[in-house]
Amino acid sequence: MSKKEKNILNRLYFVAGGMFLFAILIALKLADIQFVEGDKYRELAEKNTTKNFTIPANRGNVYADDGSLLASSVPKYDIRFDAMTVSSADFKEHLVPLSKELSKMFGKPASYYQNLFRKARANKNRYLLVVKDLGYSDYIRVKNMPLFRKGPNRGGFIAEPRTVREHPMGKIGARLVGDEDRNNPGYYAVGFEGAFHEYLQGKEGKRLKQKISRGRWKPVYDENEVEPQDGYDVISTINVNIQDIAHHALLKQLEYYEADHGCVIVMEVATGEIKAVSNLGRSRDGSFYERLNYAVGESTEPGSTFKTVAMTIALDQKVIDTSTVVDTKNGRDRFYGRTISDSKTGGYGKISAARALEVSSNIGLARLIDDAYKDNPKKFTDKVREWNIHERLGIPIKGEAAPIIPQEGDDIWSRNALPSMAYGYNLQMTPLQILTFYNAIANDGKMIKPRFVEEIRAWNKKIETYDTEVINEQIASQGTIDKVQEILKNIVKRGTGSSLYSENFSMAGKTGTARTDYANIEEWNKDRKYVSSFAGYFPAENPKYSCIVVIHKPSTKKGYYGADVTGPVFKRIAQKIYTDSPLKTEIENSIPNEGVVVKDYESFYAKAQKKTTQVPNVKGMAGMDAVSLLENLGFKVKITGNGTVISQSIPEGETPGPGTQIQLNLS
Repeated sequence: MSKKEKNILNRLYFVAGGMFLFAILIALKLADIQFVEGDKYRELAEKNTTKNFTIPANRGNVYADDGSLLASSVPKYDIRFDAMTVSSADFKEHLVPLSKELSKMFGKPASYYQNLFRKARANKNRYLLVVKDLGYSDYIRVKNMPLFRKGPNRGGFIAEPRTVREHPMGKIGARLVGDEDRNNPGYYAVGFEGAFHEYLQGKEGKRLKQKISRGRWKPVYDENEVEPQDGYDVISTINVNIQDIAHHALLKQLEYYEADHGCVIVMEVATGEIKAVSNLGRSRDGSFYERLNYAVGESTEPGSTFKTVAMTIALDQKVIDTSTVVDTKNGRDRFYGRTISDSKTGGYGKISAARALEVSSNIGLARLIDDAYKDNPKKFTDKVREWNIHERLGIPIKGEAAPIIPQEGDDIWSRNALPSMAYGYNLQMTPLQILTFYNAIANDGKMIKPRFVEEIRAWNKKIETYDTEVINEQIASQGTIDKVQEILKNIVKRGTGSSLYSENFSMAGKTGTARTDYANIEEWNKDRKYVSSFAGYFPAENPKYSCIVVIHKPSTKKGYYGADVTGPVFKRIAQKIYTDSPLKTEIENSIPNEGVVVKDYESFYAKAQKKTTQVPNVKGMAGMDAVSLLENLGFKVKITGNGTVISQSIPEGETPGPGTQIQLNLS
């Protein structure tokens, strides 16, 4: 073997040895991956190809007392376009017909959409916004338009679904119903939404999905999969008709008197059910909207509406009688170095205690209460505590302000505290707390806790029921209650509320006018500000509803007394309720039409026998039959109202797939 051949052979041995060594290293690495780090790499691969997705739960609905929707979650869709995934041939063929269809549906010229799509293609835009906030029916219509019907890969169609909370009543009662915090998505703090969030939110689900082509994911079987649980529904005590009446009556008066803000509460006397709450505040542009929940959260000096509380205490403790004479002087009197005056120039002279409340004499009430309790003010304040009106009502709606009713030893107590309290100063209460007392007077002395919700439901199953809750079984003797009821009736007949009197409709209540923002009396005298109020009930005999109206800072150029500013709102609400919803109990004595029943059953049976994935037409069917039919086809059903179906959210013939929710409106 020549030297040259030997060198070549050595080189081959060296290469072969290197390759052998490399093969051994590969084998060792494979063994390491397989037996040492295999779990790590398998977990990494699985993590990149599979993922647990959160499936949001459908939030429960909030209903009025008649089944009308106050708040509901509905799907909305934003439609976008991927201009690069569409072939040139498809783009050229379908651009014009697509633009025409969009023009018909949304009102913009077809040329607008043609230019929009051409510009997107020229700029290689893969995420062009076409239209947003579509409902489900409109989404289906757009999805089936030329080009878009080819889907995401060939048609560039991108649909982005999201769930939004809608309020069918709009902004009426918005603060009471509540809404999502704009700065904190998913967080609800106010109104029914905040108070009953635990019930409404439902429970999220979990689903394992596997990544496939183009960033898409498909569900895969997983024994740990968790299905979402829909939130429960809240059935409130709110009556949409009364709510609408209260809102517009308050709005009209706020606009006329150029006030800062105000509220109205309507309460059912016997049950404590809150039928309406309207809270309106002035915006920067001068319009009014539901700014804050003043009815629940704003605690202020109530003024003359508290005189009824003072009078009831004094009558029940028999330190005075309705015929007790009090000297109101000439309209001005001194109490412990401080002057109290009446609104009537020259005063009322010597009048009875009942008349003092009828004409709302500050001096009369201050003198009666001070003379009776100055040596033992604790006797007066203890009665307030016995009625529990010194404490929060404990309602579920968040933000209730605490009342401030002082007693001896408190920092704000002085010798002037008692006479000041007698006519509604040196203490603070919210409108709802004041109304609760007046409702007790209307309810023959039984004080009821205000109730906002009837029950929590999951379909036809009651989860939680809220019954009438009594705060105080009898705040005063029936004799005292009768006397106070008669005075409140006379206030409207011949007292400060006489301008509201009607022979055809009886009301009882008390006007209130309180100074506000008067810490700097010099500034206050330059720009006087008042809080006007009216609290009472109707009809005066056998009361059905109690109501309070409070308006802050009306224009003094137009008026500020309770009888002028808030009394008309009270009267308008009372009369409108009885005009639109007369309180009559009627029993229809009729025999069911058997022919109609048979016809309805035959219609239901015929449709139920059809095996189909399409949504049938259920309009005109009985609500119970429509629900049964749709659920048997695999759909979820939500209903509003009672009776027969008048509309359905997904039209006949659509094939949305099993599990899709369909909204039925009944009447």
